[in-house]
Amino acid sequence: MSLSDATIRRLKPTDKPRRVFDGQGLYLEVSPAGGKLWRFKYRHAGREKRLALGTYPAVSLADARRTRDDARRLLANGIDPSDQRRADKASLRNEHHDNFEAVAREWIASRSDTWVPDHTSRILLRLQNDVFPWMGAQPIATITPVQLLAVLRRVESRGAIETAHRILQNCSQVFRFAVATGRVTSDPTHDLRGALRPVNEKHLASITDVKEVGELLRAVDGYQGSLVTRCALRLAPLVFVRPGELRMAEWEEFDLEAGEWNIPAKRMKMRQAHLVPLSSQAIAILHELQPVTGSGHYVFPGTRSAKRPMSNNAVNAALRRMGYDKNTMTGHGFRAMARTVLDEVLHVRPDYIEHQLAHAVRDPNGRAYNRTTYLPERKAMMQQWADYLDALRTENVVAFRPRPSAYA
Repeated sequence: MSLSDATIRRLKPTDKPRRVFDGQGLYLEVSPAGGKLWRFKYRHAGREKRLALGTYPAVSLADARRTRDDARRLLANGIDPSDQRRADKASLRNEHHDNFEAVAREWIASRSDTWVPDHTSRILLRLQNDVFPWMGAQPIATITPVQLLAVLRRVESRGAIETAHRILQNCSQVFRFAVATGRVTSDPTHDLRGALRPVNEKHLASITDVKEVGELLRAVDGYQGSLVTRCALRLAPLVFVRPGELRMAEWEEFDLEAGEWNIPAKRMKMRQAHLVPLSSQAIAILHELQPVTGSGHYVFPGTRSAKRPMSNNAVNAALRRMGYDKNTMTGHGFRAMARTVLDEVLHVRPDYIEHQLAHAVRDPNGRAYNRTTYLPERKAMMQQWADYLDALRTENVVAFRPRPSAYA
């Protein structure tokens, strides 16, 4: 006899589990505690099996019958309903595992050991803020160029054109990773070339006029802030490394007797160890600072804790206090200053400059130079540069004569 909702509601628990059948394998199991569980009994491949269909009343009688009928159709086609359920659950797990956010995080994890921490953080923050909320939960294989473009248009609409381009680049990297790991067959970002508004490239502000360079150096000498910040400001033009490489400098990286600063690969943008020859002026600054911070880990420790490096905004903030706004000079601008003046004024060979800037320089055979390539020439260049800055500082440029160099 078939069940009805009225019959089910009147069912009372007994000391043992009680089964009340509806028909065609569907029955309701009433536990001693009063719970009512739908089950479907069937045979497949000669074995009797059972499939749980949910609890009553969360699963109604009508819903239980529909699920039973679906299971019977599977059996008619030779498919075990239990196997099908496991396959469906696995598919859902894979779909979640292969959604855009999961794949993006996997890609970041696979690359993070080759990136500096700040780079990893910037990419993750970019995706968390502008991509994951809109399509992070979507299976990556189902994302279309139109959907991705809609996400990018949100970023464009607030005027962040460069950010939109960077997000498109990062998404392309995620999709290429997904191709390589068998999640998708192609990268949909290829269809978005030219779809975004072009970026008006802005170079980081820098002073390259030699007269203004001299004025800047004199302003640095007169800086009234902390000794640590003043030493960082004085050393920055002499070594022209990236701001992050300077502020995170560690004492153990320096050999002051040899006049060398060896920056490990893990802290370099290109993930290649870099050697910075130190001029006598740079060594003097480090000797001045050593009694203050030399017992600690960082050359330029933070103001709140010596266990952390100087703030990434400390040098720029000092420049602002000296009257140089962000459109005039930045901490990164010391690199452009050195590159321009060394090339256009001191006429140093461009490959020496590029190598000292830790740019990707290759020899005529396409091989990357190692950290000691042209070391004698670069040592001479760095000393000439420091001497020239001294001449600019004292407004004695006309009388300046470079020391004999290996490349003169």
